Amino acid sequence: MGLADLHIHTVYSYDGTSSVEAVLKYVAEYTDLDIIAITDHDCITGALKAQDLAPAYGLEVIPGIEVSTSEGHVLALYIERPVPAGLSLIETALRVGELGGLCIAAHPMAAGTSSLNFQTIRAALEHPEVRRILVGVERFNGGLVYTRRNPWVEAIASTLPLAQVGNSDAHVLRMIGQGATFFPGTTAAELRHALEHATTEVRKGHGLGGIEVLRDFIPRYLLRKMGWVVHNADPRAPLRLTRISQALQASMVGSTHGARL
Repeated sequence: MGLADLHIHTVYSYDGTSSVEAVLKYVAEYTDLDIIAITDHDCITGALKAQDLAPAYGLEVIPGIEVSTSEGHVLALYIERPVPAGLSLIETALRVGELGGLCIAAHPMAAGTSSLNFQTIRAALEHPEVRRILVGVERFNGGLVYTRRNPWVEAIASTLPLAQVGNSDAHVLRMIGQGATFFPGTTAAELRHALEHATTEVRKGHGLGGIEVLRDFIPRYLLRKMGWVVHNADPRAPLRLTRISQALQASMVGSTHGARL
């Protein structure tokens, strides 16, 4: 069985605290993940750069976006072009489908962030084309503010005709893998097949509680506000704090996706 974390943020999210390279370095050396997806808020730039850089770290990356629909957030995966924010869930899913992608309902019913409710998800699944694209629901989210709602969300999510997914919703490196998804196989193509046929299983991580928020997220977030993020200059180099401008400039070197943005 392979293991994937399909909800990870980088510096291309307003609340991300690590560069693309830092995420890849951390996943390669400190996790047991086979596949990751980069899903920055309404931005695909970091995901495409991660896809380009992943082979140097011995990884496979699924490009994606956490799209802000008018009804809540949805993960758009296996796409290489942006999807506009502000559309309905149905219209968003149809746009993702046109790009050859799949959707997963992110942190449903989560307090403190824009989240889909189960009524909206069920209504969207009545659309025959959307049923082909909206294939999963985040049954477990290891993120900062959603962990306490997970038992209730899990109970309802398990009644949906969708692949059951666990993700970290990582905004700091230590969150990555704190919520993940088992699937038959080890490749992105095999993961896609598992999502489409609902043969995934959830792995629950620790998540981050109050102490971890104070110790890990808030300091990194404040450093981000002051212009510093965690970065990796080279797969053989250690993780270090770097100016955001330098990390972004480094990420642009060698990228082949610029023309498609």
